[in-house]
Amino acid sequence: MTVLSTRAKLGVVVASAVLLGSVAAGYVAMAAEPARTPPSSSGDQMVTLAPGPRLLALTDRHLSTVATADPTGPRTVSGLECLRVYAAAGTGVCLKPATAWSYQVVVLDAALRQTRAVDVPGLPNRARVSASGRMVSWTTFVGGDSYTASGFSTRTGILDTATGTTVTSLEEFAITLDGRSHRSPDVNYWGVTFTADDNRFYATMSTGGKRYLVRGDVAARTVETVKENVECPSLSPDGTRIAFKEAIDADPAKGWRLSVLDLATMRVTATAETSSVDDQAAWLDGRTLAYTLRQSDGQPDVWSVPADGSGTPKLTVPGAESPAPLT
Repeated sequence: MTVLSTRAKLGVVVASAVLLGSVAAGYVAMAAEPARTPPSSSGDQMVTLAPGPRLLALTDRHLSTVATADPTGPRTVSGLECLRVYAAAGTGVCLKPATAWSYQVVVLDAALRQTRAVDVPGLPNRARVSASGRMVSWTTFVGGDSYTASGFSTRTGILDTATGTTVTSLEEFAITLDGRSHRSPDVNYWGVTFTADDNRFYATMSTGGKRYLVRGDVAARTVETVKENVECPSLSPDGTRIAFKEAIDADPAKGWRLSVLDLATMRVTATAETSSVDDQAAWLDGRTLAYTLRQSDGQPDVWSVPADGSGTPKLTVPGAESPAPLT
């Protein structure tokens, strides 16, 4: 088993029944911290989500962009505060504070104008936009579910921006687990990633103390399990591979290894990143993954690594998190 580095140990949380509670508790602490004044703020009119050779990220919780060719270079920072962000095809999603204790999923156009807003319970944790820009998803941590020892669970929703149809929770969907119908009050979902048809998707589902990669169908309102021990999936641009965080020895208390699953062969390849990655990685292109790691003082950095297991991790955007390519 690989021994985790110092950076790895920073991302490790307790396992099993208290897993969601530990992650949520840490996220509560981060979310409670006031956002810093954005450095070198250039104004919203200078930031665009239109496709181009730029990388979107959050800088001190403010939406920002950098040139793909020089990600450590000059940064354009907006005044828009988000806890999570993602964008594709000129559509963005910002999970942002609405009041001191409430949050919204805000859909943005390329000029950062709000086109839709959905009130959501809990603390924002994951966000995704389909490659076409049509479908938006989000995950939040919520409290109060009696079946969890920690008192925390998740809610994951999907919005069709073309029709306005909203799925407030994937827990409404019918489940096929290992070929059989499954119903349980302990089901949780997180980390949606969409396929090219804007109907099917992949996500993580937990139930019975296990975590599964599931394949879902929005129109049919169904999900089916694909493979165990796959969390926070991210589908490659060509739709053939899934980047994900794999719990070491199937035990999240030991940390997660950023890995890639070949959907045709079900073969898993561990990347060269040996630190524990508690994030939903983004594909910068068909070969490279970007993800967030936190320093010892809690400040985030965006790193990147080849998806095929080669190379070494590279610091890509210092002092940033929640990366998404705009190309």
